[in-house]
Amino acid sequence: MSRSVLVTGGNRGIGLAIARELDAAGDAVAVTYRSGEPPEGLFGVRCDVTSAADVDAAFEKAEAEHGPVEVVVANAGITKDTLLAMMKEETFTDVIDTNLTGAYRVVKRATRGMLRMRRGRVVLVSSVVAMLGSAGQTNYAASKAGLIGFGRSLARELGSRGITVNIVAPGFVETDMTAELGAEYQEQIRKNIPLGRMASAQEVARVVRFLASDDAAYVTGAVIPVDGGLGMGH
Repeated sequence: MSRSVLVTGGNRGIGLAIARELDAAGDAVAVTYRSGEPPEGLFGVRCDVTSAADVDAAFEKAEAEHGPVEVVVANAGITKDTLLAMMKEETFTDVIDTNLTGAYRVVKRATRGMLRMRRGRVVLVSSVVAMLGSAGQTNYAASKAGLIGFGRSLARELGSRGITVNIVAPGFVETDMTAELGAEYQEQIRKNIPLGRMASAQEVARVVRFLASDDAAYVTGAVIPVDGGLGMGH
C-alpha cells in the first residue's frame, strides 16, 4: 500500500534522491523546501524547519494531500563552516537550530500521528563528520552528532509503539555543493576513502529506502554509514 511520506529539504541533493527513491517504491511523497521551486512530479510545501509554525503547516498540507505521515526523513540542513576562533555565536546556533532543533520540530510533529497509528518510520540524515570531526565544522559536526543521540533515545521511547528510528551517516556525496570544491581537494578526499570515490546521492537514498521498508522492521537505533569506508565503523 502507498504510504504518506515527508522528506525535509527534498528539492535537491540527497533529499531529492531520497524523495525520488521512495516515490519509485510506490509511496506518496511530499517534500519541504525553503527556497527555489518544488521538484517536478512531487508534492512540495515551502517550509523553514527553524519555524515550528512552518513545520506544523507543512504537515497539515502533506496530510491533507496524502493522509497521516507514516514515514518522515529529516534531511534539511545547512553548513556555515568557520574555524572556532573566528566563529560568531549566531554562526554556531544557526546551524544547530536548523540541523538538530529543526529535526526535533519535524520528528515531534510526525510522531503525533505515528503514535495514534502505532506504526511509523523515522530516518535522520546525519554525517560521517559526526563521528570523525572536521576542522572548521564544529557547529555542523555538533549538530550531526546530536542527531545520533536524539535518534537513539527516541528509538527507545517509540519502539513499543511499532515505530523505528534510524540514522544514516553519509560520507562525501556527489552533489552541487561538493562539485564546487577544487579538483585538488576532491582528489585529496578520494585518497582517504577506501573505495576511492564519492557516493552518488542515489546510493544514500537506497539505504533510506531500506530503513523505511518492511525489510527493516527489526532495525531501530542504528547508525548506518554510507561513506565508502571513510569512518570505518566509528
